[in-house]
Parts: sequence; C-alpha cells; structure tokens
Amino acid sequence: MTFRLLTACLCLSATAFAADIRIEKGIRYLPEDRAELADLYRPADDSVRHPAVVIIHGGGWTGGKRDAAREINIGTTLAEHGYVCLSIDYLLADPNSDRLCWPQNLHDCKTAVRWLRANADRLSIDADHIGAIGGSAGGHLTAMLAVTGPECGLDPAGPYGEHSCRIQCAVDLYGPIDLLSWKDVAALKKTRAEAPDLYKQFTVLTHLNPTDPPFLILHGTADTTVPVEQSTLFAEALKKHGIEHDLMIIDGAPHTFHLQPKQKDLRPTVLEFFDRHLKK
Repeated sequence: MTFRLLTACLCLSATAFAADIRIEKGIRYLPEDRAELADLYRPADDSVRHPAVVIIHGGGWTGGKRDAAREINIGTTLAEHGYVCLSIDYLLADPNSDRLCWPQNLHDCKTAVRWLRANADRLSIDADHIGAIGGSAGGHLTAMLAVTGPECGLDPAGPYGEHSCRIQCAVDLYGPIDLLSWKDVAALKKTRAEAPDLYKQFTVLTHLNPTDPPFLILHGTADTTVPVEQSTLFAEALKKHGIEHDLMIIDGAPHTFHLQPKQKDLRPTVLEFFDRHLKK
C-alpha cells in the first residue's frame, strides 16, 4: 500500500487537441428502451490494443451530461495518450417522480465497463485493463464502481452479463464519499433519518475491501460544494484497509474542475496514474 499527499502550486497550461484521435458521438451502450447514450474517444491507431477508461459526469445525480467541458477535456486528453474512453450518460433522478435513480445509475456505469469488454476486439481494447474517472457525483459513482463487486449485490444481471464489471483503477475528482455523515441527498428521495440503510448502501466507505483497486483522489481547498474533508476521510479509510491510493489537494481550486484548472496542470498526474495501472 502506498500513500502520497501532494499539495499543488500555481501552474498555467494551454489546451491542445491532437488530430490523430477519433470521436464518435451518441453511441447506444444500454438497451434499446433507454434514452441515455455515450461518446467514444479513441486513438486512431488500431494496430495495438489500448487500455480503456469510463468517464462518469457529475451533476448531483440529478443533472449533467456526457459531453460537458470537463468530460470532453478528459476524453480528448486520454485518447491523445493511448486510451479508449467511453463518456456516458446514466439514469438521473427525476424531480417529478418518486422513482429512484439508485442503483440503476451505478448499474449503467457497470454496463459501460461490460460494453467496453464486449467490444474489445472491434475497438482494439485491452479488456484486462479498464479504469474509470469522474467528478463530483461522477466521482462518487466512479468510487462505487471500483469498490462494489458481485458480493455487494449491486452488479446488474445484464446486458453483457457474461463480462466482468471490475475495473483496475479509479480517479475520483472531489466526489462525496461518506453519505451517512455528509447531508441528505435529494436524488434519493428520502432523508438519512428515513432511510439509513439506503444511505449506508449509497456510501462508498461501506463497501471497502483490501482487494479494491488503486485510487487517485483530487480535491480543491476552495470547494464549497463537497468539502475537501470528504476526500481526506476517504484517503484515511483506504489507508486503514490497505488499499493503494494517492491523494492530491489542490490549493485554491474550487468545485468542478477538469484536468487543467488554472491552479495546476493535472494531466501529468492523471496520466502517470493511469499509465502505472493500465499500461502493464
């Protein structure tokens, strides 16, 4: 187990997109009766197998979209460096309905992993090396994707049920981790007092196991939406369970940044983490 606490300094960087990547919009990765779609970012070179990454957007489990600025920044950055990326929409909570988005939103994330494995030959994917990255609510779902296996009862039966939902590493951008101690979540339609078991299941810390994959956690000190303490608490819990992790606290960074906030260029950190765990 390794643990590194890194404090970021001010660093400005320009965004540049390479010409040798392919972007396919509006891919159907869920059953025909589902409206949610995905965007695919991949290297133009199909002569070798590439590792893959699922990109999970934020939005409080009630909003957000697969092609927001953060998700485009992540998808293009990773594709430029040899990764096949699937940026997904997933089931959101409907304020006009009592229907829960949980655990279907997590099922959708797991189905995205299976879809990548089911299409590995066609897309030149190394199916044994798949990671995930997400911000805010997407950080929570990324972490849940990493720490929940069949033993948790949260794997969907299908589609692509013949393939594993397991990922090999995860990048959590300022996600809420301990929902039992944080606040009531509107997307769950109930308060913590009304549904403690639901909130326990929705909490990442509930599911930690020493066999969980490595994590990179990124959080800004100026975040007024998800307190930075959620990430420091997460790192402490990972350390307790012997789970490999890196924690980077970015001084002055607010909520909802991509890989190039003005405080620091995070691309080298994220790429080094994915390269270390997915390009073996």
